[in-house]
Amino acid sequence: MRRHLNVYFLEDDMKFRRIKRIFDLVFGILLGIIALPILLITSIFIFICSPEASPIFRQVRIGYRGKKFAMMKLRTMTNQRDSKGELLPDEERLKWWGKFIRKTNIDELTQILHILAGQMSFIGPRPLLPKEMMVMTKKEQKKRQSVLPGIVGWESVNEEKSSSRAQMAQFDLYYVEHWSLRLDAKIFFMTIYRIFSFSRPEDSLRAPQLSEEEIKKAAEKEERQKV
Repeated sequence: MRRHLNVYFLEDDMKFRRIKRIFDLVFGILLGIIALPILLITSIFIFICSPEASPIFRQVRIGYRGKKFAMMKLRTMTNQRDSKGELLPDEERLKWWGKFIRKTNIDELTQILHILAGQMSFIGPRPLLPKEMMVMTKKEQKKRQSVLPGIVGWESVNEEKSSSRAQMAQFDLYYVEHWSLRLDAKIFFMTIYRIFSFSRPEDSLRAPQLSEEEIKKAAEKEERQKV
């Protein structure tokens, strides 16, 4: 009996994931049409404010099932360097125009292309840098990447509650463990509210610095689980 119930739940899960993919495609095409002129205007604006580099940059992120991909984003910082040729700290390179682009989430619009390509979803754990994955054990990493990464997720609508990268990861793991269309809808409407109310937290509150101590703790946890 339990086996039959598991089959039914699996079929329901696959059906809901198909619905989610259809939503991603339809909404992605519609939003892409609207976003295109915004992206063009913003790219020109970035080039005028900071002409030393391309308005769009690519960064390697971890995607579905741990596969790496080059994620595109609009540049929100200058490429200013010190006398040694090294980039200045992020807070010095983030100017007023970059803060505005981040506050309005315009920098995320390029990721619509990744959604249409099947590399991302609108809702899901945000794609992390390879090093940021190291705050989790191998088992946690595998679980987190068992769903498509998203532009927004459960962590991103609770980002001001995280004081460390490890806590951010726990929000993502909660999402994977409790995924449903209802949870996706909740995240979607919470995000819409944040966008139009301009209530996205400042970087200092929403993106704690990655620490070597967190990576060390994850490695120690990994070793304990092996025993």
